[in-house]
Amino acid sequence: MSRAASKSNALTFINPPGLYDPRPNGYSHVAVAEGPGRIVYIAGQGGEDAAGGLSTDFHRQVSQAMKNLKVALDAAGADVGDVARLTVLVVDHSMDRLKIFGTALREMWGDRPTPACTLIPVPRLALDNMLFEIEATAVLTA
Repeated sequence: MSRAASKSNALTFINPPGLYDPRPNGYSHVAVAEGPGRIVYIAGQGGEDAAGGLSTDFHRQVSQAMKNLKVALDAAGADVGDVARLTVLVVDHSMDRLKIFGTALREMWGDRPTPACTLIPVPRLALDNMLFEIEATAVLTA
């Protein structure tokens, strides 16, 4: 496939000519799911550890949230390569925070195409000191 599109399982990821290349920021512009299949919705995962502890460090929260996302995907029988879309919420968003998230995303996805993603700056999240949250939609073949 061309630079503009690559296929993984039931998903095709497209970065069409005419739009900037989003890959350095860790996402694709378009994810197309082809059925039949199973859709998995992962609720927003924050930086809390299994005991509910939450670091005040943004980098640590991102790292833990990505681990939590992986655990949730595993529980549904899914992998990061099955994720079609991410929504990310960031308190006090900055280019430094985008870089931290983009790096974590590229590390987790490796050479696989990264999903469509929307990052939303927010003034606050559900828990005190929570700085990052990520939710996912995965598509699995039947």
